[in-house]
Amino acid sequence: MQARRASRELALILFSQLDKNIEKYKKEDFASIVLKSVRTLISSSYDEVSLCVSQLNEVKNQIIEYENSHPDNLSRPIECENIPVAIPLTSDAEGKIDILLNAAEKTLSALDIAELCTLSSQEGVQEYIIKICEEFQNHKEEIDKMISSYAFGWDIERIFKIDKDILRIAITELAFIKDAPHKVVIDEALELAKKYSTDDSPSFINGILARVVEKYV
Repeated sequence: MQARRASRELALILFSQLDKNIEKYKKEDFASIVLKSVRTLISSSYDEVSLCVSQLNEVKNQIIEYENSHPDNLSRPIECENIPVAIPLTSDAEGKIDILLNAAEKTLSALDIAELCTLSSQEGVQEYIIKICEEFQNHKEEIDKMISSYAFGWDIERIFKIDKDILRIAITELAFIKDAPHKVVIDEALELAKKYSTDDSPSFINGILARVVEKYV
């Protein structure tokens, strides 16, 4: 994960915790919220991995029990080791596979969070997060007006907060920070939408950002 991508994702997590009176926040407040967010992510990641381990152990124990109880092994002398037996592809087995897949996905997510948290300690990442926050703080009304202007048929208060925050971060970068390629900013905004929001969000966000670039950048 690149440093700027980590900054954008952590900024999104930070934005989710800000209230409407953003003008009251100071630089140290943004830094404090980032730290708290990282600690929350680490705790959540630990819980997810612990759950994965529990699920994997449960599946393993069920397989061992199935083998022990299989007629081929029940008929063997007690002193003999079990012989491997076929596991039928039943809905029960499919359910266990689903558990394993879910555990694998959560583990990958935990690794992603671990990388994100590691990057958060880099000075450049923290500086860029705070830069996004301060620029948005200075231009909030203008940025929200841009969103309202191009979200045809949508009241800004009715837009999903996660989508609104993704747009706010991207527009802040596009229109006011202006030190990253337009395509990179938009592509990473769409990736955040795919990761955190609904299936319809990427196209909605892409449409608004395309208009912002055309008009303001």
